[in-house]
Amino acid sequence: MSIAVNDAFGRPFELDEPARRIVSLIPSISETLFRLGAGGQVAGVSDFCCQPPEDVAAKPKVGGQKNPRLDAILALKPDLVIANVEENHKRHVEAMWAAGLKVFVTYPRTVKEGIQLIRDLGVLTGTQDRAEKLALGCEKARAQIEAVSVRRAPVRVFSPIWRKPYMTVNRDTYIHDVLHTCGAENIFQDRQERYPKVTLDEMADRRPDIILLGDEPFPFAGRHLEDFRVFSLVPAVRTGRLHLLDGKILSWYGPRIAESLGTLMGILLAGKSVPLGLP
Repeated sequence: MSIAVNDAFGRPFELDEPARRIVSLIPSISETLFRLGAGGQVAGVSDFCCQPPEDVAAKPKVGGQKNPRLDAILALKPDLVIANVEENHKRHVEAMWAAGLKVFVTYPRTVKEGIQLIRDLGVLTGTQDRAEKLALGCEKARAQIEAVSVRRAPVRVFSPIWRKPYMTVNRDTYIHDVLHTCGAENIFQDRQERYPKVTLDEMADRRPDIILLGDEPFPFAGRHLEDFRVFSLVPAVRTGRLHLLDGKILSWYGPRIAESLGTLMGILLAGKSVPLGLP
């Protein structure tokens, strides 16, 4: 009997049996596979897969998300390749399909969808029990965070993902939903583009209470705080609420969702702890 889940387009994706040789092109999915106990089934990963460090270091590399090497992927003889709508180019996925590879395309844009992906990967790897435990832990954390956030006034947040030009996110993104889940109001949620270019003058006009500077995809660091010093009337600048943080907190889905929501809520609450029952 075959196994099936739905892909990013809502179409059934089927395998004859749980995958035994997997190539993951997405860093957060590679981490998830190892957390599921399916690390032994991972045949290769992208150049940018970095978690867990020792485990992915031992796996063959097949290129980056934007420039995977089809020959290297084919040489590994995978029975499953995992890609993503945004991270991978359509032409590369189509080339893998044309070569006869089974490619599961993902596209979680909400925390809920990120949790469902844990369960889907559990089905595809035959690790449903572990996947369900991890998913339930994330759902519990999400419910606890939402119970706190609904009792608070929204905190206005600017969360850029790039510099020169500055870019951020609108409401149709995973990062936005992470912020929203924690009771943050994304100040550029109304933009039409999913990843709009913005100026810091526009940012200042929207008066964020907090500015979150993650270290990925753009590696924001301490020196970039200087970009904001001149905007002394912006509440986040006036109160010193500019936060450098691990970008995975905002953009990586999978089992780390529970811990990430708790960490982000702690930042939004000015450092107050948020007790969570983590898996």
